[in-house]
Amino acid sequence: MQANYVQRLRLIFSKDGPARYISHLDLARTLERALNRAKIPVAYTQGFNRRPRMQMATALPLGYTSQYELADILLTEAMEPAQAQQQLMARMAPGIVILQVEEVPVSGPSLQAITESSSYVATPLDPVDFATVQAKVAALLAAEKVARTKERRGKQKAYDLRPLILDLSTTQDEDGQVHIQMNLCLEPSKTGRPDEVLDELGFDPLDMRICRTGMVLAENG
Repeated sequence: MQANYVQRLRLIFSKDGPARYISHLDLARTLERALNRAKIPVAYTQGFNRRPRMQMATALPLGYTSQYELADILLTEAMEPAQAQQQLMARMAPGIVILQVEEVPVSGPSLQAITESSSYVATPLDPVDFATVQAKVAALLAAEKVARTKERRGKQKAYDLRPLILDLSTTQDEDGQVHIQMNLCLEPSKTGRPDEVLDELGFDPLDMRICRTGMVLAENG
């Protein structure tokens, strides 16, 4: 079957405010509605339940904010990226800001196939002792193995968290607020989760503000 698209645009957007409480599925629907309202010539799949040809990099857990989310859209008519950005922002839901739109090769791999890592900043809601957090971070980095379990298809599966942590540090700003920065593996078969790292550090993830700050894609992406 002949492809019904001629261009692929990559949306780089932030997610904050009221948008932090919408699920990954609802985010996809929100983007779809904005594309329709903005009259972006998005290609659709064939069949009974036609869907826009849109690929998102990775799901962001409910309640997290983000400064860097990615979505690719396939178009039936070519557009200037700046024009697409302008039209989308005029129709976008509150809390989502299209930061940049860029053209990428139509035949390139999917976003999910080329993600390598994702960075986050976690900020405690209540005051914590900076020296204590530093010590916990140092101990986690020094560990050769960090045994964890996760549930998959109703079964408990053991895994090692340590190789999924690419970088981990903590800072304290002028107001005394502590921040925990982490860069975690985000490959299709190896995904590090911020809540697992925070739990290992002795924090309840629900007592944190967690924000994604960036993603690294493979060079061929």
